[in-house]
Amino acid sequence: MGDNKLIILKERNYFMWKKPWMMTQEWHHVLFLHWSVSPEEIRKYIPAELELNLYKGKAWIGFVFFQVKENRPRFMPCLPGLQSFLELNVRTYVTYKGKAGAYFFSLDANNPFIVKLATFGKFLPYRNAEINFKKHKKTFSIHSKCEYENESLLTTFEPVARPLESTQLNTWLTERYCLWTKTNGQLFRVDISHSPWRLQNATGIVYENTMTSFLKGNYKEERPLAHYSRLKKARLYPPVLEN
Repeated sequence: MGDNKLIILKERNYFMWKKPWMMTQEWHHVLFLHWSVSPEEIRKYIPAELELNLYKGKAWIGFVFFQVKENRPRFMPCLPGLQSFLELNVRTYVTYKGKAGAYFFSLDANNPFIVKLATFGKFLPYRNAEINFKKHKKTFSIHSKCEYENESLLTTFEPVARPLESTQLNTWLTERYCLWTKTNGQLFRVDISHSPWRLQNATGIVYENTMTSFLKGNYKEERPLAHYSRLKKARLYPPVLEN
């Protein structure tokens, strides 16, 4: 990523952090898995108000796994039973009135209390899932299973030791500072702030992938782009109703 673009990202996040945030989290052992897909394949599954954000004519599906720690609301300590959980989300990339961000098809978590809070009023598509995360030497394994939707992911990966130099594509895929969700016919935006990602390449194998069962294409047969980041501290902001 060029110096000018990095400065813009840092300035944008600096001003975002000045806003009154709602919640803070630490994201540990973040794994990004990305596949390119046909725009026609997913267009009908996102709200009509949102435009697909394409990279060289392709839409992208992203799986993002991480371990949440130190989850707490502003001005409050971590609450017992809510401060830590595992999460696997599935997203694509969109724009609204020129602003780029993400749209989530699902957010799976292994904490039923978090799922219940996040799905209040059907605000976000959180789902209860059984998620296991293990580390053996330098290799990590993830097994997530959402029984209600019969969707699962089983993968092992190993981060490449040295940091990855930012490229236009991996920056485009990972530097996303807002998400949109639609509930009761209204479109909301949730802003997120954190420092730019410091990524590492990751090598591994996807043994099982029945996520995004609504997509009928064969993108899962391709090897995904895989990136890893050890730790990111983030802040989430109150929802904004879009006009």
